[in-house]
Amino acid sequence: MTLKLGFIGIVTVDMAASLAFYRALGVPIEEGLDDAPHVDAKLDDGTSLAWDTIATIRGFDPDYITPTGGHRIALAFDKGTPAEVDAAFAELIAAGYVAHVEPWDAHWGQRYATLLDPDGNSVDLYAELPAN
Repeated sequence: MTLKLGFIGIVTVDMAASLAFYRALGVPIEEGLDDAPHVDAKLDDGTSLAWDTIATIRGFDPDYITPTGGHRIALAFDKGTPAEVDAAFAELIAAGYVAHVEPWDAHWGQRYATLLDPDGNSVDLYAELPAN
């Protein structure tokens, strides 16, 4: 049997705020879904992201408790170039989103930055650094 990832699910307190963040990041999410209980979007590489409200999750898991503490998931998006990491980070910060780690050149050879989505999830932006 082949294992295939179906989608990455994000449980959100505020669907509209979460979708706005991911749209600003570049995820192609249809308009008019800000009040939907469930939303799906497909990235250019075929990866699917899905969002569910807490009410939707509690519809089949009535004992669901929103986790507390640090982020619950971490998503990392390849922006292609170090300049695109910096530009996307700056655009998202200018739009009012939360910076967690400013862009930096990581010792593993990538330009890296981290923001937090409206639910506090870690969203990393990265790109390979040019070879020395």
